Amino acid sequence: MISASEWVITVLVLSGIIVFDLLVAIIRRNSETTVKESALWTIFYISLAILFGAMLPNWATTQAQGEFFAGWLTEYALSIDNIFVFVIILSRLKVPKEKQQLVLMIGILLTIAIRGLFIPAGATLIARFSSIFFLFGGFLIYTAYELFKESGEEDKEWKEGKIVAALKSKSASTFTIALVSLALTNVVFSLDSIPAIFGLTKDAYIVTTANIFALMGLRQLYFLIGGLLTKLVYLSKGLSVILGFIGVKLILEAFHGIGIHQIGGVHIPEISLNTSLFVIITCLIITTITSLIASSKSKVAE
Repeated sequence: MISASEWVITVLVLSGIIVFDLLVAIIRRNSETTVKESALWTIFYISLAILFGAMLPNWATTQAQGEFFAGWLTEYALSIDNIFVFVIILSRLKVPKEKQQLVLMIGILLTIAIRGLFIPAGATLIARFSSIFFLFGGFLIYTAYELFKESGEEDKEWKEGKIVAALKSKSASTFTIALVSLALTNVVFSLDSIPAIFGLTKDAYIVTTANIFALMGLRQLYFLIGGLLTKLVYLSKGLSVILGFIGVKLILEAFHGIGIHQIGGVHIPEISLNTSLFVIITCLIITTITSLIASSKSKVAE
């Protein structure tokens, strides 16, 4: 179990990195981010996550290490998919490129704050009601179905809600409208990501760190792959498989949690962490390869 001092040190270090990133965004708020700069920062943040996971057994367990990597990969993949919507929102609102840095950074901080509220709430529900996994699992399977169905459409759509429309009618600044839009979108994203990671680990420390590391560098990743997202044509399908798999895993765990280990004389299987990690990595690799192949064929055909 993670001690209080380890929690404090982890939070302080991660907070320091986030504050540093925020300061960089503020200093460069009127500058356009280059692809080279974005690539270097993205490599830096991915390396930090891998280093953290590699060192985790020094103060946790190897089980926690596997859970971290499974959770981080899942959350990071979901974050990449979320960038699709960010690109659409900022382009529809016509936010100048040199202003997008600060908008994204504040939006990410709002995301961390929102998940900071959702994670304890999810942990409390799980601790009190083991049957909540039926609800979480069902929701993820439904989300996976909707995502798979929508991934067949050529373009993702973003429709401004009543709040955004009201802000426009009151002549709110584009900066304010963009922030509100990202905040509202992040609430919806959290409804998917939080149940997904709780399907891989019940450890609040792992849930928290995996989420924060997945969000770190999202601002730079936006500028790096914003123009490359069209190549990841099967990303949503891959994510739908991952979410569906985790949804099934949650429902199986829910049966065991309420003391039902057999149905009709058939033992209900238990999905191990290694199996989960294998499925997640395999789905992401297949999704990336098939997307690049399909994109290259499409380019050749044109």
